[in-house]
Amino acid sequence: MPAQKGAKKIATKKFTVDFSKVAEDSLVEVSEFARFLHERIKVNGKTGQLAGIVKITNTDSKVTVATKLPMSKRYIKYLTKKFLKKTKVNQEISLREYLRVVASNPTTYEVRYFNVEGAEEEEED
Repeated sequence: MPAQKGAKKIATKKFTVDFSKVAEDSLVEVSEFARFLHERIKVNGKTGQLAGIVKITNTDSKVTVATKLPMSKRYIKYLTKKFLKKTKVNQEISLREYLRVVASNPTTYEVRYFNVEGAEEEEED
């Protein structure tokens, strides 16, 4: 009898969102972002039902999403930008106006401040 081929092992993808540049100012609660991801990531077309397929862990300034599903890095960026838009500095201004999401390597995004110093110098001229 020929040996049966084993089931194909599913590779786990890990994506990281790094808030270390903005965590010093305590504008963003990393635990709130992890909870936001838990509520908003879709698995088989349904939100909030991760069912062990997607694991979200957070540290002081980083959130890691490990998934066994095919998920794009852009989806994590989309959800991060949506979270920043939803989070308000005051009643009228969202964090999205001050922060941007930048890819630092193939599996990591960093949340950084917009570089406003160069724009101020141009206005003075």
